[in-house]
Amino acid sequence: MEWDNTVTKHEQLQYDENSGVEVGRTLKKFPLLTPREYILAWRVWETNDKSFYCFIKECEHPLAPRQKKFIRVRLLRSGWCIKKIPGRDACQITVLHHEDNGMNIEMAKLAFSKGIWSYICKMNNALRRYPQYCSSSISILTMQRLMKKFPQDLEIAIDASNVPSQNTAATVVPSTQTSRTSSCKLPGKKSSRQMIASGLLLVGSIVCLSRGRSNLGAQLAMAFFLKKAYKQERESGSSTSRGRTDVTRSRR
Repeated sequence: MEWDNTVTKHEQLQYDENSGVEVGRTLKKFPLLTPREYILAWRVWETNDKSFYCFIKECEHPLAPRQKKFIRVRLLRSGWCIKKIPGRDACQITVLHHEDNGMNIEMAKLAFSKGIWSYICKMNNALRRYPQYCSSSISILTMQRLMKKFPQDLEIAIDASNVPSQNTAATVVPSTQTSRTSSCKLPGKKSSRQMIASGLLLVGSIVCLSRGRSNLGAQLAMAFFLKKAYKQERESGSSTSRGRTDVTRSRR
């Protein structure tokens, strides 16, 4: 992979044209560490507006038995979404990535601070050169053949959840009964959006899927953002519980 110097080998293990799932094996080498082995399955969807989603997760495969010279990464969940920006020669990429590769925390912090910007710059350049490889790369051609249409009912649900929240905000007024009702319902709507996003992890990036991985700096960055998102969700849940308790006390 052009923008990931840690990848030493990548091979396809299996693919299923009916489900659109592809399985592959990737080896990554880090300085002073035992090489990491990734056995991953991924799938790509295309929406009606030409946006692309992908979900990647760890798995096991009979063609990739465990070897003592590698450390098998047991947990990886990665979500990509790539959308065209209207009126511009540009795209927007959203990533949620969670991985536990057994690396020391302090070493991970150092790798993040040193590697994230370089990764972004290299990935930007590779994305701009992507059209040159569309017709020649076997992995890209395979991915395009396996790509599935995004489920229509789920696409409708996501579109509905993205409706501007002005009406919702207008219902939260400082009256006793209306305010209490709104405060109980609003978190439920937010939870619904987060559940949809968690189910897919909003994945996409056609180019990245040609090899299927991000480098260490990006992995750490996305893990950081995911942690922040979970933290906000917990804080939102706790504040909702306190709000319900206050309502109960006032009624008593």
